[in-house]
Amino acid sequence: MAYAGAPMGNSIAAEPFRAVIPPKPENVLTPDQALERLMQGNERYVSGKSKPLDFHDIQSVLASGQNPYATILGCSDSRVSSEHCFDEALGNLFVARGAGNYLTNDNVATIKYSVVVLNTPLIMVLGHESCGAVKVAVEAVDHHKDFPGHIQLLASAIAPAVRAVNETSSSRLMNVTKMNVIMTVEKLGTRTPVLDYYHDQKKIRVVGGIYNLETGKVELIA
Repeated sequence: MAYAGAPMGNSIAAEPFRAVIPPKPENVLTPDQALERLMQGNERYVSGKSKPLDFHDIQSVLASGQNPYATILGCSDSRVSSEHCFDEALGNLFVARGAGNYLTNDNVATIKYSVVVLNTPLIMVLGHESCGAVKVAVEAVDHHKDFPGHIQLLASAIAPAVRAVNETSSSRLMNVTKMNVIMTVEKLGTRTPVLDYYHDQKKIRVVGGIYNLETGKVELIA
């Protein structure tokens, strides 16, 4: 990979790794430009105007490295694919997925890598309607239900979002899902000094979105 720079670590003085020749120059964007491009891709997807993809057009370029313009922390749900819903080709999105799209040490490291090493200017936390992981957390908090093995750890991780939503309407699941995204966006600004530094320097932007399963539209909520 054609990247070099200062040593890795938590030092906020470290300069980002630089690509001598970015594999995809069109991906060198400001945070605001990156968000605009991401949402335009979602508009194409929703309207049925997604661009046809041909791996052979980009395989030689991507063999030399990568410089994705956005990092997505999304859910593992099989109905939600970031590359599809934002109509993006290989090499454009750096995607970390886990049930419930909540922060773990592993995906914090993944996101940090995308910012420091790959110079990615945009981070989106992407939740979605009818999230099974959020349902598990709601059941655990509201009805004191225990789940086997590591599933309970998942419920415990999302539980703060459940407790933060003080209502019992039919929209409770969606409201908890949104709160989980919002709280994750907030944590990304405090979990590591490196991301906080890059955010303060306006080198990155962190946003949150919700994917609508019926329409395919992504709504920005944070």
